[in-house]
Amino acid sequence: MKPVSTIGRVFLIGAGPGDPELMTLKGLRCLQHADCIIYDSLVNTELLQHGSATAECIYVGKRAGTRSVSQEEINSLLVKRALDGKVVARLKGGDPFIFGRGGEEAEALAQVGIPFEIVPGITSGYAAPAYAGIPVTHRDFSSTVTFVTGHEDPAKEGSRIPWDEIATGTGTLVFFMGVGNLEEIVGTLIQKGKDPNTAIALIQWGTCSDQEVVTGTLATIVSQVSATGLSTPAITIVGEVVRLRDTLKWFEHRPLAGKRIMITRPRHQAQELQKQLTELGAEVVPFPTIEIRDPITWEPLDLAVEHIEEYQWLIFTSVNGVVRFFRRFRGRGRDLRELKGIRIAAIGSATEKQITEMGLQVEVLPDEFKAEGLVESLKGKVLKGSRILLPRAKIARDVLPVELAKQGAQVDVVTAYESVLPADGKDRFFRILEERPLHLLVFTSSSTVSNLAELVKPETLPVLLPHTAVASIGPITTKTAESLGLHVDIQPRQYNVGSLLNAITDFFRPQQ
Repeated sequence: MKPVSTIGRVFLIGAGPGDPELMTLKGLRCLQHADCIIYDSLVNTELLQHGSATAECIYVGKRAGTRSVSQEEINSLLVKRALDGKVVARLKGGDPFIFGRGGEEAEALAQVGIPFEIVPGITSGYAAPAYAGIPVTHRDFSSTVTFVTGHEDPAKEGSRIPWDEIATGTGTLVFFMGVGNLEEIVGTLIQKGKDPNTAIALIQWGTCSDQEVVTGTLATIVSQVSATGLSTPAITIVGEVVRLRDTLKWFEHRPLAGKRIMITRPRHQAQELQKQLTELGAEVVPFPTIEIRDPITWEPLDLAVEHIEEYQWLIFTSVNGVVRFFRRFRGRGRDLRELKGIRIAAIGSATEKQITEMGLQVEVLPDEFKAEGLVESLKGKVLKGSRILLPRAKIARDVLPVELAKQGAQVDVVTAYESVLPADGKDRFFRILEERPLHLLVFTSSSTVSNLAELVKPETLPVLLPHTAVASIGPITTKTAESLGLHVDIQPRQYNVGSLLNAITDFFRPQQ
């Protein structure tokens, strides 16, 4: 064994029942500082994005009916990584100590003297019922709740489950992962004295966008589940509290409930849209197809900043251009007051907002948020011989400089940032598709479309996403998507995020 000083540490973390927002703050903090993340099949992979960019991620998921990593192999992996001096985040669905085999993993660590901590998580045993509108306890129905494994065969001899007691009690019963044994569980409960008319519910993918709930009685539930095709992972609730679902269900009533939506814009720019979609009930999968980086050289931009007083117009086409330009502007010791007399034009309400928040005024903002609209809006305002500074991405459409030059302006295009493909994009994209279907793919710029298409080569997006709807923020983005074989289902009348959100909501609104 290595000296104690070189041994790492293991955090056994409950990742919650599926909704990534149900992760605890302590769990998130431990995840952020881990060198290695070892995670299960029921862990929402969106949580992995909170880990370090350099963290090693190892999947050890186990599912009924599929070949999986054994518990002994997982224990050995935890020990090995810790002995290598790593800080290990062991992410487990729900709570590690509630049918999560966390106790066995903690024992394996304790046996070789590896430091560990247990970080409890929200268990699906009460979270999934809560999202289905079923309180596991209620003053009028049940004062106790019993968690029971659904893996044990009720017919076997020497059962550790006290069937006689739980069948005749009045409390709520919660069976974990019992779909495969549902018929045996229900039959045993009735045989041991449970009223066949007792209410029961099965909740598949509880707290996730595609949560499904089937309710019935002990006498009817087996045939109901068979008819719906509901399968693992699922929680089974037995008790009269199930009858409160019709009154208390809330999760399904939100406008975008049940929809899994992927956003392809850079993560820092997607936060507001993600928040709004989530509040409307969607499960949002952030998948940035663009990473924003500094240009290879700042020389052209720095030169423009040094001679800023020579320009009559400053044009911005994106929030990134604004942020990167002014960061460099101030870094070179310049003051915003030195922009006095320089007129500012912008494309997009978000770009305008970024500028005005610095106390500057945007003089020209086109009604149509694209280059052609700005060219039209600048007619008669840009005088012949005017010098225009256009800080933008390294690769962009040339409509603005070409058309403004036709009006007699001198346009200096300088690179303020570069848009590049994310390093691990392809592997992560295919992991997301393997988890559960996507209902909608959202593109907010042409580059988000072309970058995603580039990532998945040699496959094509239409082949990979035959049943996924597509939303585009505007006609330029739509044109790019269609050129790659995608059918665009949603495009707002106004080309901004607020209108896009409304268009998405309208698209999924049930037809009257």
